[in-house]
Amino acid sequence: MSFNIALSGLNAAQKDLDVTSNNIANVNTTGFKESRAEFVDVYAASLLASGKTKVGDGVLTADVAQQFQQGSIQFTNNALDLAVTGNGFYATVPELDSLETSYTRAGQFKLNDSNFVVNSAGEHLLGFPVNPDGTSASVSLSTAEPIRIPTASGAPQKTSEVDVRMNLPAGDSFISSAPGNFDPDDPLTFNHSTSVTIFDSLGDSHIMTYYFIKDNPSSDANEWMMFAGVDGIPVDLADPGGQTDPDPTAAPGTPISNPQGGDNSGPLSAGGGVTGMRMYFDSSGDFVAQLPMPGDGGAITVPLGPTILANGADPAQTVKINFNLDPLGPNPNEPTQFASNFEVTSLEQDGLAVGRLTGIDIGSDGLIRATYSNGTSEPLSRIALVNFANEQGLTQIGNTSWKESISSGEALAGEAGSGTFGTINSSALEQSNVNLTTELIDLISAQRNFQANSRALEVDNQLNQTILQIR
Repeated sequence: MSFNIALSGLNAAQKDLDVTSNNIANVNTTGFKESRAEFVDVYAASLLASGKTKVGDGVLTADVAQQFQQGSIQFTNNALDLAVTGNGFYATVPELDSLETSYTRAGQFKLNDSNFVVNSAGEHLLGFPVNPDGTSASVSLSTAEPIRIPTASGAPQKTSEVDVRMNLPAGDSFISSAPGNFDPDDPLTFNHSTSVTIFDSLGDSHIMTYYFIKDNPSSDANEWMMFAGVDGIPVDLADPGGQTDPDPTAAPGTPISNPQGGDNSGPLSAGGGVTGMRMYFDSSGDFVAQLPMPGDGGAITVPLGPTILANGADPAQTVKINFNLDPLGPNPNEPTQFASNFEVTSLEQDGLAVGRLTGIDIGSDGLIRATYSNGTSEPLSRIALVNFANEQGLTQIGNTSWKESISSGEALAGEAGSGTFGTINSSALEQSNVNLTTELIDLISAQRNFQANSRALEVDNQLNQTILQIR
């Protein structure tokens, strides 16, 4: 019996050495979780045996239990290096259409030749589909799908509106030949100009320029004329659906009345027949009216037409010039006429050029967002995290991965940062949670245990030899 007891001690010490050696070997393995050998004594007694004199029957390895405490975080320069701070595992599948899901804490991900996010074993990282606003469409593991980073360019968006805010100098001199002899190529025929880049339906850029001309101060002291051109071609600022009266409170068709009481019968056309716009300011510099008055109350619709868009873009494209007219009083979003320099405070348009993928951004909630060179971004997917009722019940399969088992319970999927799930750190890796100092001490202890059990086996052998030599 003593031989078996000593032998069980040797086996236990060997198991302890094996577990400790495995921990030490994986001290630099990303996402590795250390193991601990757990032992129990062996005790058996028959119904009529005396329990007071019964000696144990040795030791038995009860479990090699994994310890899932958090490992330290190491920061990197790769956005696809991911570390979970808190609870949760990444879900991966070996093939795109596979349902054989495995789980890992190792976040060393990269792109394969098809731009799918995979780990070093080639397994695909799963993510939840997202809506255009970035919210998750579903947080069920059954709807999670392999994450792919698109290679296509961001689609262009044609300009539909330009928002203009500026100050026109109240003390500017009147140009006697204007506006009848306005010439966009002659800076002597206008007071000021400014430009903005707009885009057509193909993403091609065009320069839209605005020219401002001071009206005759003797009759129209607080009025300006504005003309516009695209790529050097003048465009008409007429709005056939608008109002012809500069007073926005008047009914359509009411005879034109100048808010300042001056002569407003001057034409809106310049040289070449191009139609401009008259801007009315009051004595305090507030923008009070415009002619023509747009039908929507603030934006003049300018058709570009096939002459300007000769590159195959949508010839029906129109651009609204919005001055944010507020007839009820001063508004910080309106143009002004103060005794100050010409200053453009806002010149914004809503079009976009063709965008090239410039990078990806991964938030702490796992949302992956692609950024493009045209300044836009697009949510792609949200990294799925999975948790279990009993982490130590997971089945190890190698490659720092586990599979669900009866002991672990079912996989519970969710978003990072919600409920009991931890957060995701991009450009970071979770290191092994092995404490090398502790493992070296355990190694010495296991070695001593092995030596002691070997000595016990040797003594048992000597005793048996002594008994055999009795005559």
